[in-house]
Amino acid sequence: MAPNPRQLILNLLLAADEGEVSARDAVASAALFGIRENSARVALARLAAGGLIEASGRGSYRLGPNGAGLAADVATWRTAEQRVKEWQGGWVAVHVGALGRSDRVALRARDRALALLGLRELDRGFFVRPDNLAGGVAGVRERLHKLGVEEDAVVFLASEFDAARERQARALWDGKALTKSYRQTRQKLEKWLQRAGELEPEVAARESFLLGNDAIRQLVFDPLLPEPLVDSGERRAFVAAVQDFDRAGHEIWRRLWQGPATAAAAARKPVRTH
Repeated sequence: MAPNPRQLILNLLLAADEGEVSARDAVASAALFGIRENSARVALARLAAGGLIEASGRGSYRLGPNGAGLAADVATWRTAEQRVKEWQGGWVAVHVGALGRSDRVALRARDRALALLGLRELDRGFFVRPDNLAGGVAGVRERLHKLGVEEDAVVFLASEFDAARERQARALWDGKALTKSYRQTRQKLEKWLQRAGELEPEVAARESFLLGNDAIRQLVFDPLLPEPLVDSGERRAFVAAVQDFDRAGHEIWRRLWQGPATAAAAARKPVRTH
């Protein structure tokens, strides 16, 4: 599925080596996905009005003050394996049952934050995840608040569930499906890289964006579960594959922005992933 103009422009800025993208390159990139110039320029204007991007020079943009948090949040995928520790059997618990549900904006922010931290609902308003994230309960609490969860949410360490509740908690995630998804996505990325040098520059740029965006989203929302709930070795291989693909994608887009002649010549060279 083609990205919408706002998503495309934000992703281009998040991936830009210098942290800047010209309006010309944004429009040209949007055209690769069938997005009209007017739509791309309207998206630029709306993102600037919302503070997500700002002008960095004549005809160039960078992330604005309201986009910094987005950049930091999305960038966490790069250090996924550095953010986990050995699981000792405890659970990070979050109780939001006493919080209001009438404010739809607050509710969306809360639900998204809980999902980003890999928390699942064990009982109504009571969410848990294995306590295997670096920083422990305090780190989860801090990140939840930064992501918009109300200060009144109760975040604590839970342990010694009865046997039935322990089984119920562990069954909140389909570990086999997660492990399978790591392997399938890794294989898809590796297979694409093997043939990337045969593609036209515009096709390679478009496909690398779509595949990379999906893989990074999968990783951003991955719950980072411990053994034995998932195969952590498969996850590490998946993370490494996404990092390789991301580096290759950056190179493909740099070639494209250098100009048609340069890109066509460079496209005949193998794509480096290391």
